[in-house]
Amino acid sequence: MATSSKAKKRTVRLASGRKRARQDVKLNAANSSLRSKFRTSIKNVLKAVATGDKVKATELFKTAQGVIDSIADKGLFHKNKAARHKSRLSAKVKALAA
Repeated sequence: MATSSKAKKRTVRLASGRKRARQDVKLNAANSSLRSKFRTSIKNVLKAVATGDKVKATELFKTAQGVIDSIADKGLFHKNKAARHKSRLSAKVKALAA
């Protein structure tokens, strides 16, 4: 029985804690939206690479770079993770030229 009561989400008593909980909901929604935008931009580039459309792939890669950089600047991902994604995507786009 003790474990089931621990599993419940407890309401915060302090006003500052309640405010923190409200803010966390908003921040979580914003971060989820940005993360989704990040994934979508990467998928779009990968789809263009898969079809072999170099022009579309380079265009989508340019927009994806901006999305990746902005998310790294906001601190959602580490800068190295952003750099890794950009590097791998650019390698795939460049491989289309060969």
